[in-house]
Amino acid sequence: MKRSTLFAAIASLSAHLCSAQDVSSYKNPIITGFHPDPTCTFVAELDNTTFCTFSSFLTFPGLPVLASRDLVNWKQISNALSRLEQLPALAFVPRGSTSGIYAPTLRYRDGTFYLLTTLANQALYPQNYTKWDNFIMTTTNPYDSGCWSDPVHFDFPGIDPDVFWDDDGTTWLTGSFDGKAILQAPIDLETGEVFGPLKDIWNGTGLPSPEAPHIYKKDGWYYLLTAEGGTRERHRSIMARSRNVDGPYEGDPANPVLSAYLSHSYFQAVGHSDIFPDRLGQYWAIALAVRAGYSYNFDPYNSIFPMGREAVLTPVEWPEGEWPTFMNVSGQMTGDFVLPMNPSLETLPEQGEGVLAGSDDVIDFAPGTTLPAHLFHWRLPIPKNYAISPEGHPNSLMMRSSRYNLTSFDGDSTRGLGQTFVARRQVHSRFRFSVDVEYDGLLTREENEVGITALQGQSQHFDIGVVMLKTSSSSPEVGSVQPHIRFRGVSETAYRLPSRFKYVDETFPLPDRLCHGQKLRFQVEAVNTTHYAFSAGLGGVEGETEMTTYGYTRGNYLIPYYSGVVVGPYATSNGKFGEGAFKTYISRWRYTGLEQVRELPEDQLPVYWD
Repeated sequence: MKRSTLFAAIASLSAHLCSAQDVSSYKNPIITGFHPDPTCTFVAELDNTTFCTFSSFLTFPGLPVLASRDLVNWKQISNALSRLEQLPALAFVPRGSTSGIYAPTLRYRDGTFYLLTTLANQALYPQNYTKWDNFIMTTTNPYDSGCWSDPVHFDFPGIDPDVFWDDDGTTWLTGSFDGKAILQAPIDLETGEVFGPLKDIWNGTGLPSPEAPHIYKKDGWYYLLTAEGGTRERHRSIMARSRNVDGPYEGDPANPVLSAYLSHSYFQAVGHSDIFPDRLGQYWAIALAVRAGYSYNFDPYNSIFPMGREAVLTPVEWPEGEWPTFMNVSGQMTGDFVLPMNPSLETLPEQGEGVLAGSDDVIDFAPGTTLPAHLFHWRLPIPKNYAISPEGHPNSLMMRSSRYNLTSFDGDSTRGLGQTFVARRQVHSRFRFSVDVEYDGLLTREENEVGITALQGQSQHFDIGVVMLKTSSSSPEVGSVQPHIRFRGVSETAYRLPSRFKYVDETFPLPDRLCHGQKLRFQVEAVNTTHYAFSAGLGGVEGETEMTTYGYTRGNYLIPYYSGVVVGPYATSNGKFGEGAFKTYISRWRYTGLEQVRELPEDQLPVYWD
């Protein structure tokens, strides 16, 4: 190589290496769609990788584990909860999406990952502390769902368990009790034994619900990071510190250290954070936030933020012996920081089962494959109700109908039977999702139905599908059932007056152009930041097909409790004929992100009600 060419190559390489430590901007959310209550741990010995997990509530598989090296590109690598026998009680938890898997803590020590979390049963009385089933899961290989252990259960009368190892070898459990206090005691992570008594170490700054505790030791201080103010408009992060792990703790004079309350930011409800370092010795905080805008401060239950609580990242300045300071969260983050690596898809871990977070779907259910790691069910599935590429139906997903539809009853009322439903998160402000379905000759009795939904929970979802209904008395085939397109939905919450509940149930005769025994294509699209359109057309073709829109709904009818909108196909007999009344076959699963909105659109109209 000529000397000039060699120097040019070295200069180019040096410029690349410099740029790798000179990127001082990124976009929030770093992980879009509902990923609430984030917790992360940085592991230098595993190629300087940061691992995170989140609350998963009623979804199964649950507790998704994501990994990144540049903090911008994230890959789902496993689900810590992936086997039915790990947590059979998940099949029976009630109350829509307010029960299930609550805020976890993920930590790494001596080659092992530790995940502490809670299975919540909100149907039990507040003083019945058996409603909180706390447990520990471990793995030495976070890239394989099957390597996560069965739970080790432990007694704690609350939620949000955290683990901290002190210098003397003591392992400390810290958690939130009764929405009033942060309690602490030593714990044996192998047996789950908690060595009481539990000690009250922090009661917050006066706002409700001190929770989500995490303890860190730095420069001779024990720092306690908590959430406070509830999960809505006053949500925030609070810092306290002490010279002793069990207190007394003094609050940061600058509290709250992270908040968006009364700000004009598009990102609201910022809080429930966790701090971790990177390979350059910098500190970062991951937190939750909702993209709702200023009006959320005054009317959080009527705002439009259907994706719910998403994961945002902010740099933390933490000088020796001083309190940490957090940068306010926005859609475009720029400041006096550098990312640990130049953002690139090449930095993603090669290992793992899932895909790039926020990516599109092109799923054809090829023979010999399994459901992708980012797809899930509602509560525990009935395995025999699903099969990929069964005999005679290659490149399809067989779905055997459930008796219960998506509204259904609480989990304990279903006796664990569940709902036939497969879904994925909405991860774009605007997106298009569609599947093809086989129905002709398969749906034969009244109220047999297959379609797709945009679902926030059992009390908030809108569906479009093909359903068998009796014909009118004027029809020559009186008493027979014929296929119809049905657009149906419900939106009712405890936070609204009944006059603001929304119900829709509209049926349409199947158009002649679709009545030829071919597949149907159903589609839901977020056409802007406020409205969803529900459409149907002829399936069985690879490209685009003519679609007819049968209904719309607004985002303020899909307001999250704790989770966020998911989309996917369902199959139900709507309470008739028992389980497995029919089989249907789903194919050509497509999800396409169209736009990611990070600032409140100027043309977005205020929320209104019918």
